[in-house]
Amino acid sequence: MPERFDPRNWTIAWGEVAIMAVAIVLAVVAAFLIHKAVFTILRRLARGSQSQVDGIVFDRIAQPIRWAVVALAIALVAQTHSGVAGVWRWIAPFLAPALVGWLALALVRAFAAAMQMRSELSSDPIAARSRRTRIAILSRTAGFLIILLTVAMMLLAIPGVRDVGVTLMASAGLAALAVGAAAQPALKSLIAGMQMALTEPIRIGDLVVVDGFGGRVEEIRMSFVIVRTWDERQVVVPTSTFLDTSFENWSRDSEQLSGPVFLHLDPATEVAPVRAEFQRYVATREEWDGRTAELLMTEAHPESIELRIAISAATIGDLWTLRCAVREHMLDWLRVNMPDALIRHRLGVEEANARAQQG
Repeated sequence: MPERFDPRNWTIAWGEVAIMAVAIVLAVVAAFLIHKAVFTILRRLARGSQSQVDGIVFDRIAQPIRWAVVALAIALVAQTHSGVAGVWRWIAPFLAPALVGWLALALVRAFAAAMQMRSELSSDPIAARSRRTRIAILSRTAGFLIILLTVAMMLLAIPGVRDVGVTLMASAGLAALAVGAAAQPALKSLIAGMQMALTEPIRIGDLVVVDGFGGRVEEIRMSFVIVRTWDERQVVVPTSTFLDTSFENWSRDSEQLSGPVFLHLDPATEVAPVRAEFQRYVATREEWDGRTAELLMTEAHPESIELRIAISAATIGDLWTLRCAVREHMLDWLRVNMPDALIRHRLGVEEANARAQQG
C-alpha cells in the first residue's frame, strides 16, 4: 500500500533546506567579506609601492579570486551538509577547472599589461615595439592554450565525453589523423604566431608595404595582422603572408630614411643655382636630420633633364612632409627665378595660321 501523507515529514525536509540555504548564504557573505578585506590591504600596499605592476596584477585577479573564495566556502559547507554535498558533487568538476582557468588567464593578461607598461617607458622605440610584439603574441598564445585546456578539463567531467575519450585513445592512430586534419588551420596559425614572435619580421608600429599597399602594423594576432593605411583603412593580412612572401619593412631597425624628389626641367637649365637654392632651403627645415641633402642629374633626354633630390629625415612622417615641402618650394622658386627651366608644351596657333595663309 502507498505510504500515507505525513505533513511532519515535509516540515522536517523544508527545515533542512532552510538550514542549508542559511549556511550557504553565511558562507558566501563571509567569503565576500574576507576577499574584500584582503584585497583592500593588498591595494593599499600596491599604492605605496613605487611600481604600478602590483596594482595592475591585483586588479586583474580580484574577480576570479573572489569567486574562487566563494566556491571554497561552499565546498566547506558541503563537508558538513550532505544535501549540499550531493549538489556540489555535480557542480565542482565543472566549476573548479573554470575558476582555475579564469585565474590563470587573468594572471597572464595582468603580467602582459604590466610588461607592456614597462616597455612604453623605454627610451628606445625599436626595443619597445619589439617587446610589445612579443608580449602581444605570447600572451594571446598562452590565453588560447589556457582556454583550450580549461574546456577540455570541463568536457572530461562529463561521463559520456570521458568514455568517448577512452575509446579514441584505444584507436590512437585514427584519432591522431582525425585531430590533425581538423586542427591543421589552428596549429598552422599557432606555429606562425610563435614564429612571428621569435623571428620578428614585423613589430607593432612598423611601417610595411605588402601586397601593393603600405601602412602601420596596428595589431598582430596568431592568424592575421591588421595594417592601418594612411587613409584610415584597416587591412587584414594573414600572418603566413609575412612568413611566406616578400614585403617591405621601412622601420625594422630605425625610422631614419632617405627619400627622393624628382624635377624634370628644360635641357638648357643651369643646374648649379638650382642645387644652391635646394641646399639653402633644406637647411631651414626642422624635418631635415642633416644626413643627406644631394641634388644630382640622373637623366638627360633631348627634351628634358631629370634632377634627383635626395633628402633624409629622422622619422617616416617627417620625411614625407619634407619631400612635399621641397617639391613645392623648388617649383615655386623656379617659376619666379628661372621660368625658362620649366618645360612647356604649347601649340603655336598664330604661327600655324600664318604658315597656312602663306601656303
